[in-house]
Amino acid sequence: MKASLLLKKYKKLPIQLKASIWFLMCAFMQKGISVFTMPVYTRLLTTTEYGQYNVLLSWQSIINCIVVLNLYGGMYAQGLVKHEGKERRIFASSMQGLAFVLVLGWGLIYTIFRQYWNQILSIKTSQMLLMMIIIWTTSSFNFWAVEKRIELQYKRLVCITVIASILNPTLGIVLVKISTDKVTAKLLATAIIEVILYGALFINQITKGKVFFSRKNWKYALTFCIPLIPHYLSQVVLNSSDRIMIQKLVDDSSAGIYSLAYSVSMIMMLFNNSLLQTIEPWLYQKLKENKAENIKRVMYPSLILIAAVNISLIAFAPEIIKFFAPNSYYNAIWVVPPVTMSVFFMFLYSFFALFEFYFEKPHYITIATVTGALTNIVLNYFFIDIYGYYAAGYTTLICYMIYALMHYFFMRKVVNDNMGEIKVYDLRVIVIISTVFILISIALLISYNYFWIRYILLLSFIILAIIKRKFLQNTIININKMRSKRNLEA
Repeated sequence: MKASLLLKKYKKLPIQLKASIWFLMCAFMQKGISVFTMPVYTRLLTTTEYGQYNVLLSWQSIINCIVVLNLYGGMYAQGLVKHEGKERRIFASSMQGLAFVLVLGWGLIYTIFRQYWNQILSIKTSQMLLMMIIIWTTSSFNFWAVEKRIELQYKRLVCITVIASILNPTLGIVLVKISTDKVTAKLLATAIIEVILYGALFINQITKGKVFFSRKNWKYALTFCIPLIPHYLSQVVLNSSDRIMIQKLVDDSSAGIYSLAYSVSMIMMLFNNSLLQTIEPWLYQKLKENKAENIKRVMYPSLILIAAVNISLIAFAPEIIKFFAPNSYYNAIWVVPPVTMSVFFMFLYSFFALFEFYFEKPHYITIATVTGALTNIVLNYFFIDIYGYYAAGYTTLICYMIYALMHYFFMRKVVNDNMGEIKVYDLRVIVIISTVFILISIALLISYNYFWIRYILLLSFIILAIIKRKFLQNTIININKMRSKRNLEA
């Protein structure tokens, strides 16, 4: 009875709200599948092999920024919105063409100098070529997916996402199990599935648009994206350099243990992104209405909610690591808390950076990102050598704290220049929330070796949550209201 009632309510929902729900589910499915298959791969791969595979993924993220320039990011969405009908299809197909040419061009350059690059990156030629194929197919999917989101064609996107989410790990597990070179086998499985599925999407958009090369569109895309390379590249380096440097300075096994801890901690990014996608349009609307002072009413509760979710992960890190991997990975528990705390500061800086985006001050964003990336590399170089891979978690935390602080000061300058002497946020409130979050996280980390102390702390945390349940309930209700309002207005 309840199921049929929910189905009736769902059918009455506006198309915009239905699309929003399904797009969110697709995002969770795409990111979540790697989490659900993690316990399988950590048992099929040794810590050394797992480290090698994750280092390859780190290199792939860096190479992706250079090769396809994040063409499918904000520039592409903006271009699709500006164009309609036939012109939109032409724009989409020409971007597919540009990405294909870029991948082909860089692939040829790599092939000529492959011995040099293989030695520097500690990579095999077959692995690099497979990564280039994956970079192309992933960009093809993203071009198609962004178009479907803008046109609210969620059924096709859901269908492709479900098929890829099932076939990719299935073939991956089979090939890894039967292969001696398990790392390359995992890349091969991804490449095979994506060429079949996403290659078809490439053909689909090229066929509809019928334009592979467009001088106007290619020039627009390259002019927009090339200046942003330092920002995108620094952002990837900030997220990925840890594993590469651990491999170089320690060993593959340590990189594997760290990678597991990092992957587990990054589960919290799903909550970050979900919440940000919900409230971001509302935040920009308040800036447009010149009501920036209202933002803090949403920012403070959201920050507390994210802190609570992150604390939950830190609290159960020993149990989570045991579930996701065998005992050989158990030392990953000591890395989870600092990396998870970093996720909190990733969320925090978004509330500052939105002012830089809204008032079109990308140079501030680039300065902060490049500074964070360089600081991360320098700190890792010195401290990983002294303290081992554990240090990388804390250097990541320090860098994101610096990153958030820089964005705060840039935000204040942007606000003063464009909105006058208004006080958007109270720094004291932010510092108090952040400090309490860090202290609770550290207390839980210290208690990992003391079972009863940790559970007493957990019980205290649960009691506090029960006492403050009305506050948490109101926060979630207000966020859901924002989401509903946004989708109805769309």
